[in-house]
Amino acid sequence: MKLTKEIWYLDKSPAAKLAGGLKGEWTRRALSAKELSHSQLKQGPPKGETAIVCLVDLKKDDYEALLRSASHYPAMKAIGLAGGGAEAAKAPDGEFFTVLPRTATRAYVARAISAAFQNIELAARDLESRGELARAEREMDELNQIGVALSAERDITRLLSLILQKTREVTSADAGSLYLVESSGEKEQRLRFKLTQNDSRQFPFTEFTMPITETSMAGHVAITGETLSIPDAYDIPPDRPYRFNPKWDQDSGYLTRSMLTLPMKNAKGEVIGVLQLINCKTDRNARLQDRADVGRSVVPFSDRAKRLALSLASQAAVAYENSKLYQDIETLFEGFVRAAVKAIEQRDPTTSGHSSRVSTLTCGLAEAVDRIDAGSYGGLHFSTEQMKEIRYAALLHDFGKVGVREDVLVKAKKLYPWQLELLNQRFDYIRKELEASSSKQKVQYLLEKTREEAHALLGTVDDEFKRRLEEIDAYYQLILQSNEPTVLPAGKFDQLIEIARQTYRDPRGIEHNLLSPEEVRFLSIPKGSLDPSERLQIESHVIHTFNFLTQIPWTKEIGEIPMIARGHHEKLDGTGYPYQLRAEDIPVQTRMMTICDIFDALSASDRPYKKAVPADRALDILKASADHHELDNELFNLFVEAKIYELTVRRS
Repeated sequence: MKLTKEIWYLDKSPAAKLAGGLKGEWTRRALSAKELSHSQLKQGPPKGETAIVCLVDLKKDDYEALLRSASHYPAMKAIGLAGGGAEAAKAPDGEFFTVLPRTATRAYVARAISAAFQNIELAARDLESRGELARAEREMDELNQIGVALSAERDITRLLSLILQKTREVTSADAGSLYLVESSGEKEQRLRFKLTQNDSRQFPFTEFTMPITETSMAGHVAITGETLSIPDAYDIPPDRPYRFNPKWDQDSGYLTRSMLTLPMKNAKGEVIGVLQLINCKTDRNARLQDRADVGRSVVPFSDRAKRLALSLASQAAVAYENSKLYQDIETLFEGFVRAAVKAIEQRDPTTSGHSSRVSTLTCGLAEAVDRIDAGSYGGLHFSTEQMKEIRYAALLHDFGKVGVREDVLVKAKKLYPWQLELLNQRFDYIRKELEASSSKQKVQYLLEKTREEAHALLGTVDDEFKRRLEEIDAYYQLILQSNEPTVLPAGKFDQLIEIARQTYRDPRGIEHNLLSPEEVRFLSIPKGSLDPSERLQIESHVIHTFNFLTQIPWTKEIGEIPMIARGHHEKLDGTGYPYQLRAEDIPVQTRMMTICDIFDALSASDRPYKKAVPADRALDILKASADHHELDNELFNLFVEAKIYELTVRRS
């Protein structure tokens, strides 16, 4: 900063005679006592650009009034004139740069004045340097904060809006646009006009793409990687390859003046986007409604604004590429989850769609919990990441089924298909054997008896054959009936034991029971199609799920997925499986999933081992479990009141 130098003194002071002959790069200014008393100092250069040295006689001048008037100027030093040591000692400490004898030569006084001005200039430069340093620190801190904000934003649309908004803020730009470089073929690239912002005017905006050519400022920057700073968009030198398109101004009534167009470069130095800033304002809060506002408030973008914008553009490019990479990883993981769900359904086609429906129901219930403001869950809210955590846990909660034996996993009846086939063959053989025995006895009667006796006995043989055949068929039907699984405990197990005691002889004459002990055991399963050992195998799918999910390096935000998924068969009273967890050990996310999992298992389309039950019946079963403190009663009531169950019932 160049300072205007002035020497002030009173017009009738002894200092006036001394100052009159001084030579130097300064202006002498003689002040009257009237000017001092009435503060009628003539308007000079701006106070911040003026350096004052007051030359005063300590004995004869009203130096206090002079210094008081000069004190309005930040850059001021005072030099006193005194007659001797005692007189000089009367000068107030800290108010005078130095005190000289009245007998000092003009050359000596001139050197003292020059030293005072140098001291003022040094102080001004130091103050300016400190100001620049403080401003640089503020800018660095602001850029760091912006960088943190950009790095934390994962949604690409919000990120791009934040990039443009923050770049406009640090440069005081009234408006701006953001372009992205896109590949439309193997080599051809285009610019996508992705976003625009304007503090002063709002007008319709639609994304579009355009060729990357040097005729537009954005295209020129995308090709060259240079930064363009245009003081006046309507006064671009004719030798430049680019031009300003005034159509936006014509359509909106806006007036574009200063422009700053800069590249967004990634770590490889490639231009991945272009930022275009419009109308740098002296007051960031000003609104440009007409030409007068533009003329009054708009200035060219400074070098400082350019540096800040370039620094921010570099951060923005990295944040954008990181966000794209994050989105690509999420897309990849979504594909993995879909593949995992498909793998589950291919191993157990009868439960097709179950994981997706449980996910839909659980997320719906979580959203309902978010909306309530009373009860145990009134203050509970799930973040976006927590909702994602719930969704993935619900989708993958049954993945451990891939570790269960397939014949157990898809077991539709109490007997395995091969066991039922063996029973069919056995009873077919018994029927054939009864028929053969009946025919053999008839032939024997015909050979051994008279015609009349044989005919009398043949009717008895037929009746016995019919009775035995009906008995065998009744046994078989009871076996088939017992082979059907039930949702609730049921079965005619005493009759099965009676059937098992019946015998038949194989072709070698060896006697066997109609049912083997293993067949009786399977057919006597009171509920479902699995015996205890098979049920343990099915129940192990939860452990397989947990072990599998813990192998995935989840991010911190969704790291609870394994813990949420592992408890979906637990009960609040500790009667669930496989860990017999109690209420305090079961997360609310798991409690929600358990309700949704049971509802879908009951109400989903028919499965080989059970018929689908109506939604109201499924809700009754859930209510009974909630009343017995197996399920969370408050969450179940919300499941019903918010009609969460309709999210999937209506689709089926």
